[in-house]
Amino acid sequence: MPSIEKSRVLILATDGFEQSELFEPRAKLIEAGAAVTLASPGTDPIQGMEHDVKGDTITPDITLDQVDIKQYDGLLLPGGVANPDSLRTDDKAVEIVRNFTLSGKPVAAICHGPWLLVEADVVDGRTVTSWPSVRTDLANAGASVVDREVVVDGNLITSRKPEDIPAFVDAFRTALADVATADA
Repeated sequence: MPSIEKSRVLILATDGFEQSELFEPRAKLIEAGAAVTLASPGTDPIQGMEHDVKGDTITPDITLDQVDIKQYDGLLLPGGVANPDSLRTDDKAVEIVRNFTLSGKPVAAICHGPWLLVEADVVDGRTVTSWPSVRTDLANAGASVVDREVVVDGNLITSRKPEDIPAFVDAFRTALADVATADA
């Protein structure tokens, strides 16, 4: 697996994130040597969900207003229904997603996370995947939507569901390693 030591990853999330889609990638990235920062609209603990059952909470490191994308090498967008649905109505979250994507840095979104890509208007002409209920929104925004475990189109990395997390994280790690190699 490519080295991502010293990579700096930003995760955007709020209440209602799918627990496995935040905690598992976060743990794998930290284990691989990346510095991971969780940003949310506020700094109170946010509620994870295991499908429709409350899971664990996690305390954000910073607020969305404190995010400076120049400090990060990649962006991770976990799903869950409520999390991206809430964040896509937050102008600052949408701005962060748009600016990350336009910067060329890796942006990884899983499950319902691609809703933020739609809101940021960055999927037109791109090939992506997502949870089935998000696919019409992606197609309406101009994306070519496929049903695959992981899709990499330029700097966008998308996956469908929690079972795809291993492939999703591997693809994101590869993209981060490519950034680290280019910066070396």
